[in-house]
Amino acid sequence: MALLDRSLKSVAATWLAGLVALLPIAVTVAVLAWAFALVNRFVGPGSFVGGLFAAVGYPFASHPVLAYFIGTAVLVGAIYLLGLAVQSGLKGPLTGIVGRTLRRVPLVGSIYDLSNRFVSLIDRKQGADIGAMSPVWCFFGGAGTAVLALAPSAQTVAIEGRSYRAVLVPTAPVPFGGALLYVPAEWVRPADIGVDQLTAIYVSMGITPPAPRGV
Repeated sequence: MALLDRSLKSVAATWLAGLVALLPIAVTVAVLAWAFALVNRFVGPGSFVGGLFAAVGYPFASHPVLAYFIGTAVLVGAIYLLGLAVQSGLKGPLTGIVGRTLRRVPLVGSIYDLSNRFVSLIDRKQGADIGAMSPVWCFFGGAGTAVLALAPSAQTVAIEGRSYRAVLVPTAPVPFGGALLYVPAEWVRPADIGVDQLTAIYVSMGITPPAPRGV
């Protein structure tokens, strides 16, 4: 009886081990299925937006599904051409024309202003010239904890008769945010790494170590 009990416990433990190993895969599949269902609900062939895609593709194909995919391809191509126009320096004039046109419509203009401010905020955040910053080591206390940070410039600021430097200490795993600190200038030393490696270190939450070049 005891042997049977141990066998059952062993089988149950093995089964639970397999379940634990399968669980991350199952969760990933469930999340992907949910995301696909959500996208299909709003832009799928049966949605209102999908109907617009199909209407664009109907001149090229009579089958509804084929027309939908052709219309989607046309939209993707049109967005790519718009991107080329924006990169060529036409972003300002295009935005101005669209903005002036939509703002004349009362409700649509208000919605456009709100969405435009939100997108501009994201664009400024992503467009910050992080590449122009310099990776540095901050030794708090002068010879204490070493923190990998970004220095916007080498300029110092006098605070109560002492020279300080501004440094941005990123957050892991999202290195594009963090804390802006003013630390004594003598605590800051150049880090012999690039911004790309600094980003990789924070994204990996320290799993990717700094290159062994010393500090």
